[in-house]
Amino acid sequence: MSKVVTFGEIMLRLSPPGFQRFVQAQSFDVTYGGGEANVAVSLAGFGLNASFVTCLPDNDLGQCAANSVRAAGVEVSQVVWQGDRLGIYFLENGASQRPSKVIYDRAESSVSQVQPGDIDWVEAFKGADWFHWTGITPAISQSAADTCLEACKAAKHAGLTVSADLNFRKKLWNYGKPASQVMPELLQYVDIAIGNEEDAEKVFGIKPPEVDVEGGKVTAAAYQHVCDEMTSRFPNLSKIAITLRGSINASHNTWSGLLYDGKEMHIAREYDITHIVDRVGGGDSFAAGLIYALISGKSADDAINFAVAASCLKHTIPGDCNLVSVDEVKALAGGAGSGRVQR
Repeated sequence: MSKVVTFGEIMLRLSPPGFQRFVQAQSFDVTYGGGEANVAVSLAGFGLNASFVTCLPDNDLGQCAANSVRAAGVEVSQVVWQGDRLGIYFLENGASQRPSKVIYDRAESSVSQVQPGDIDWVEAFKGADWFHWTGITPAISQSAADTCLEACKAAKHAGLTVSADLNFRKKLWNYGKPASQVMPELLQYVDIAIGNEEDAEKVFGIKPPEVDVEGGKVTAAAYQHVCDEMTSRFPNLSKIAITLRGSINASHNTWSGLLYDGKEMHIAREYDITHIVDRVGGGDSFAAGLIYALISGKSADDAINFAVAASCLKHTIPGDCNLVSVDEVKALAGGAGSGRVQR
């Protein structure tokens, strides 16, 4: 069984029930999630051996966070128990023309204080085939960025395939260096880069022509320029995957994706998601679907269609994680999208 290791931060997520606004909330629903943890949970659900590496405070909240991914079948033996607090984020779910809102409370979290040498990467990568990280981790702090670089170097030394989701978060890059200064060195150790329709522009200044994300007009053909520029700057990249979200409103998106293999652009079918339940984790579920499909030896066309179908299903599931099976994803990718009751 293939083993995938992910590294990043898991947080406590607090959301007003349903679609209430923060000012209405008398209580909060509790879940746990974070980009790399979400990927690990999805991969475990697909039947792979998934391991999540992070730092957590040695208290009840830290244990709850670890338990949340352990319960999904993710290995947490390489969690480092240090630091004083678990990061928190508050999510107000949007609807129709009202967008969702996120408020972070993650300053001085355990992961933000991690230092190179705190994690035994040789031990973490034993028996592993793949390492995945996201641009959220190096955005947290300089020391987290340095540790992420340490992990990338160790992964390449161990012969692992390395994937990275660019995952630009403007609110997080506030420790003195912009993403454009930090990410290029990290990307030199990456085989497969993943991003959404805006990440390459916000991180590297590479903008696709004639794209209107807010207007819901996103076409795969426009991203040939982005892929060409990315592979020119980072010749180590063997594949680039981009999710294509047309934001009609908070409840209604179009959803597709593309996979560039250095020669050819492979484009997935487009889904019209008219009643979004929870879009948080959509990109993570796409990344997990792509990793699973590529590890399973699927063709480029099948891989991108599997990834897009997996992430389409995530939009129907509350919480950060994509709790679906391989068979469910295959059924949707094969055209079974009517939503009829299964008896």
